[in-house]
Amino acid sequence: MRIKRSVNALKKRRKIMRLAKGYFGNKSKSYRIAREAVMKSLNYAFKGRKLRKRDMRSLWIARINAAARINGLSYSKFMHGLKVAGINLNRKVLADLAVNDAAAFAALAEKAKAAV
Repeated sequence: MRIKRSVNALKKRRKIMRLAKGYFGNKSKSYRIAREAVMKSLNYAFKGRKLRKRDMRSLWIARINAAARINGLSYSKFMHGLKVAGINLNRKVLADLAVNDAAAFAALAEKAKAAV
C-alpha cells in the first residue's frame, strides 16, 4: 500500500498562503508567487533582526553623545573617562540614564571629567 502526499502537501501550501496573507496582488493569491515572496520576506526578517541591533547601538551612542555635550564632554572623552574611572555601564543603560535621569547622568559626567 502506498502513501500519497496530499495531506502534507496541502498543509505546506496552506502554511505558505497564511504567511502571504496581506501581500499585494498575486503574491497573496497564487501559491508559486506567494512562496517566492514569503521566502524573500523571511530572509528580510532574518537580516532585519541583525540590523536592529546595529541600529539600536547607534541610537544609544547618539543619545549619550547629546547628553555628554550638554555636560561639557564629547562622547569619546566621556566614554574614556568612565573607563578610566572604572565605571562599567553599557551603552543601553547610559542612554536610558541620559533620557530619563539627567541628574544621574550629570553625576557620571562629573566622575568621567575628574578621571580624565
